[in-house]
Amino acid sequence: MEAFKGQNILSFIKELPDDEACKAYLAKIKWQDGFKCMKCGHTKGCEKSGYRYHCYSCNHVESATANTLFHKVKFGLQKAFCVVFEMSTSSKSVSSIQMGKRFNIRQGTAWFFMQKVRKTMKSSQQYPLSELVHVDEFTVGGKEEGKQGRSYDSKKKKAVIAVELSKKHQIKRVYVRSIDDYSAKSLTPIFEEHISTTAQIVTDKWRGYSPLKKDYKIEQKFSNNGKNFKELHIVIMQLKSWLRAIPTHVSKWHVQAYFDEFCFRINRSQFKETIFHKTIERMVIAKPIYHKNIKRILSV
Repeated sequence: MEAFKGQNILSFIKELPDDEACKAYLAKIKWQDGFKCMKCGHTKGCEKSGYRYHCYSCNHVESATANTLFHKVKFGLQKAFCVVFEMSTSSKSVSSIQMGKRFNIRQGTAWFFMQKVRKTMKSSQQYPLSELVHVDEFTVGGKEEGKQGRSYDSKKKKAVIAVELSKKHQIKRVYVRSIDDYSAKSLTPIFEEHISTTAQIVTDKWRGYSPLKKDYKIEQKFSNNGKNFKELHIVIMQLKSWLRAIPTHVSKWHVQAYFDEFCFRINRSQFKETIFHKTIERMVIAKPIYHKNIKRILSV
């Protein structure tokens, strides 16, 4: 079975028409480099019916879904694949309520599985931004009437964004990180996780960036109502519009996962043909996540 390519949902359903086809797809990815027993690490075994492997050493029988994020999916693999397809190929946000209705899944079950998908969309931090990078902070939750500048409203979700631009000022990659405040301490992690020390970084005049100048090449200039950071603010507006499309509340405890989902898609906008397959690969490699690992507070 070949890796699925494209964004056509009819082609997707044709190639993966049922749970067995999806299980075969997972098996090919999981054991593409050969079998290795998850219990004892032995590499000798035989494939059994139902896309399972039998270990010759400890006699453990392992399924294609075992030790992946598809482990014990309650609503069927094809529906799970459909959720991944929607989340990875769609440019608009879909809430767990909508996803539940679309595939006849309980909203809570849909939400939990979607959180698993978002976990795999988190950046690997292996490819830092290395060219021209614009950095700024923003809030999610609307604009305060009659107030300009940074919002310190505790109800708003604060974030910092880093956008890498080409020589022609085209957007190349984007990373967003949730922050508690605008201090240098809170701003530092996005630099350490996503920006190379060789990058040419431009920020506004906010003093929180000043301590970072000892390690990074930072130029500070006036925002001029966003005109000096045009591309960056376009991305911020896109992110806010995307979040507003979710018809229910996004908890501050999980907003980072939504930021990761947004960045994952925008950073792979040139590779939409393979984005579904790459997401499935990540879910196969990732370790299982259980309810106790994901804190749920008024979230979708």
